[in-house]
Amino acid sequence: MSSVREEGKDKIIFVTKEDHETPSSAELVEEDPNDPYEEQGLILPSGEINWNCPCLGGMASGPCGTEFKDAFSCFHYSKEEVKGSDCLEQFRTMQECLQRYPELYPKEDDAPSSQASEESMSVEPSDPAAGSEKDSDPTLPNTESSAES
Repeated sequence: MSSVREEGKDKIIFVTKEDHETPSSAELVEEDPNDPYEEQGLILPSGEINWNCPCLGGMASGPCGTEFKDAFSCFHYSKEEVKGSDCLEQFRTMQECLQRYPELYPKEDDAPSSQASEESMSVEPSDPAAGSEKDSDPTLPNTESSAES
């Protein structure tokens, strides 16, 4: 014979082998999509973005919340062949906002060598002329190797 025990918000049900042999009579209760306390995930059943999802890490609020929402919405609803390719301006605006608040939105690499990383990131890797200009001028000191060590 099965038994039921409740511990706080949890309900623990112990069943016997015989209980498993008969079809379940349990009814699943559909969650209320309008319940603000119910975790829905990033995308609500209606297809809209759940700005209260903890998975967003608070990015939807704060000084750059509007810019984040604009960029993320554009990406989510994008119909372009390369999803989000029509959202570059919104992401650029968001990035500019994030850079204005480095104490709230720190870069991933805050190590002392981050300046060298920033310098290397400022050169477009797809532009072969960008790197050869620095290396082709013999009058310039080779600062790249000293910055890495």
